[in-house]
Amino acid sequence: MKIFIHGNPETAVIWDNLIQELNKQGIHDTITLSPPGFGAELPIGFRATRLAYIDWLMKKLEPFGGDAHLIGHDWGALHVYGMLDQRPDLIKTWSTDCAGILHPRYTWHAQALAWQTEGLGEELVFTSVQLSNDEQADVLQAGGMPPLEAHKIAPYVNHDMGECILNLYRSGAQPNMQLLGQRLTRADLPPGLVFVPENDPYAGTPDMCYEMAELLGVHYCIGLPSQGHWWMCDNVEKTAAALIKHWEKGESPA
Repeated sequence: MKIFIHGNPETAVIWDNLIQELNKQGIHDTITLSPPGFGAELPIGFRATRLAYIDWLMKKLEPFGGDAHLIGHDWGALHVYGMLDQRPDLIKTWSTDCAGILHPRYTWHAQALAWQTEGLGEELVFTSVQLSNDEQADVLQAGGMPPLEAHKIAPYVNHDMGECILNLYRSGAQPNMQLLGQRLTRADLPPGLVFVPENDPYAGTPDMCYEMAELLGVHYCIGLPSQGHWWMCDNVEKTAAALIKHWEKGESPA
């Protein structure tokens, strides 16, 4: 089973184009997981911290008996990294972006730092959830999200998502991600593939991503020189082909 998990501020629709391309190439055993508060209902009492999402993901993976291929984007990728830190036996392979966030020199981007700041983060979230769907879509597009996905996701940017954003980013403040990266470089991990969209402003520099991928021992990095943060929405043929090779052989083609 191929399991896709997205990040913030997103829903599973970001995977639609890639999954459709995989279907064309003969891959039909795909499912998407939406983290609580991000296109999925927020359970009562769910704390929405980094560790809470890792626990949630591990419980979702347990029924597959270690035979799942896990693909993560944005905070979905960070949830994958967190799961690998605790239960790498739960999956067969992993594929992610945002490897640069684990780099020892990485500092969070400006928006994340604002969310991590008491008072300022609450003000930004309150302002955001008051926007109309069209206004919200405009904000998402200004951050680089493609128009179609932005308009589909905009209605889900609500109070619950805002609260989850604050708790999640604050629980991921540095040095938490740096320490996670250090632990993973010493771990025995399943076969991994890292995508490096070189115009992604949120994941660290491409050099950081490539360096971390090497330290993590991934079988191969797929560079995407012309693509940004939402690389899975456009030009999906190369991405789909790389994933299929990875799943078939446990590694990606050089």
